[in-house]
Amino acid sequence: MSWQDPWIWIVAGVVLGGLEMVLPGFILLGFAAGSVLVGVLLWLGLLANSLPLTVLVLAIAAVLVWYALRRILGVRAGQTRIWDRDINEN
Repeated sequence: MSWQDPWIWIVAGVVLGGLEMVLPGFILLGFAAGSVLVGVLLWLGLLANSLPLTVLVLAIAAVLVWYALRRILGVRAGQTRIWDRDINEN
């Protein structure tokens, strides 16, 4: 089946990473890293050939990457956003 081919997962991760540059907010970056990880694990033979396990590894990796990026690059505790100009003012 095509979902067992590692190169498909890696290409999907690269495409999602490219789309992340267009969309703000770390939306697709977790899925990109997760799909590259799944592709590498399939390539090394460390991941069994079952679709539910593959999707589970993708989901767990995506959540972990999203959480790590949120902790590293997100709004810090105690940090406030100060608006110095209104969008409606000229």
